[in-house]
Amino acid sequence: MATTKIAFITFGCTLNFADTELMSGLLQTAGFDVVGSDAVDSADVVIVNGCSVKHLAEKKFFKAVQRFEDAGKKIIVAGCVAQAEQEYAKTRLASYSIIGTKQLNKIVHVVEETLSGNIVQLLGQDKNDRLNVPRVRRNPVVGIVPISEGCLGECTYCKSRFARGKLVSYDPDAIVRQVVSDVAEGCKEIWLTSQDCGAYGKDIGTDIVTLLRAVCDVEGNFMVRIGMMNPDFALEHLDDLIGVFKENKDKLFWFLHIPVQAGSDRVLRLMKRKYTVGDFIHVTESIRRELAQFTISTDIICGFPGETEEEFHDSIELVQKVNPDVINISRFWPRPGTEAEKMEGQLPGRDTNKRSREMRELLKRISRANNETWKGWQGMIIIDEQGNRPGSMIGRNFAYKPVAVKGKFNLGETIEVKIEKIDTYHLEGRLVE
Repeated sequence: MATTKIAFITFGCTLNFADTELMSGLLQTAGFDVVGSDAVDSADVVIVNGCSVKHLAEKKFFKAVQRFEDAGKKIIVAGCVAQAEQEYAKTRLASYSIIGTKQLNKIVHVVEETLSGNIVQLLGQDKNDRLNVPRVRRNPVVGIVPISEGCLGECTYCKSRFARGKLVSYDPDAIVRQVVSDVAEGCKEIWLTSQDCGAYGKDIGTDIVTLLRAVCDVEGNFMVRIGMMNPDFALEHLDDLIGVFKENKDKLFWFLHIPVQAGSDRVLRLMKRKYTVGDFIHVTESIRRELAQFTISTDIICGFPGETEEEFHDSIELVQKVNPDVINISRFWPRPGTEAEKMEGQLPGRDTNKRSREMRELLKRISRANNETWKGWQGMIIIDEQGNRPGSMIGRNFAYKPVAVKGKFNLGETIEVKIEKIDTYHLEGRLVE
């Protein structure tokens, strides 16, 4: 009898992809054949792991569910969409099995019941064992290591916190054991991920800097990328953070994702963000003053309710001042059940669209100008993915800058390159023989 084939379609953040890797590992251990998303047409069961952070992400999720329904596939719904909006289990998703973000270790049971024709919907608030369990990596040289789940925030626009809940930090010894295991299995990049890495440990009496030092003490040839860190927690640990980056340049990518969201303190208060614009500027300028060529990524929401044209241009001026290398730009969209959905001053779509276009044009100019400073740089990169162009591959340098290089290399291979050209969003190098 042929082995049942299962495919995952995953949307959203790195933690969602970590959840997919975990569920894949449990299913493979149970004897199922987990196939790649490129082989979804051959799958008997499709698990759609959805994201609720943005309206567009949720729209893509429902579109995917409908596509596989039309193709006659058995479908299981996973991720934040149903967990955050549990009414969907009775309405739009009533005919599908659902596994919530707190129920991942029950995926084998859900698949078996679904194959038997039963609908199982698990949305309880259990505790997942996310570390040191079987997993199937989407990229064999990247180990995605969750360090916590949930957050300490109460942002008025955010729906994800309804799905992930309050902060639960994982045991630091278990995290280190996972890193040791991933490195032993050939991972060259370790991605530490959570809703807010800066909040790590506040519920268990430790902190992110202590964890980073422990991870960097692991023996082996690998680099660590830290996930998102809100400005208030980055500020709290700023001197120690800078110190740990300086001390561990051979282990830590010089990269931080520090979301600011708006350039107006009044708008930040409406969002219930727990820092000021000045705090964000202080964090980013302090890091770059001490760590040259450090990559800063941030997030901007364009058109939050009540945001004036002048306040939007405060965001433009902030971006021009800080010159982040990466900006995740979002048009505001009212997410059901959030405070922001009910706020006065909702802007029409034409305004939020215009503002997001203006921000994207600014990002293009800043990104290209930042990349120009890398011309002539020579150093080592880790090859971690195939390039979009035939005959090219992508690697990351110490600042996590993407570098395209022509040639055939193995994933995880470290090579020396010299940057000869730049594009808007990546560098182009040649192999140094």
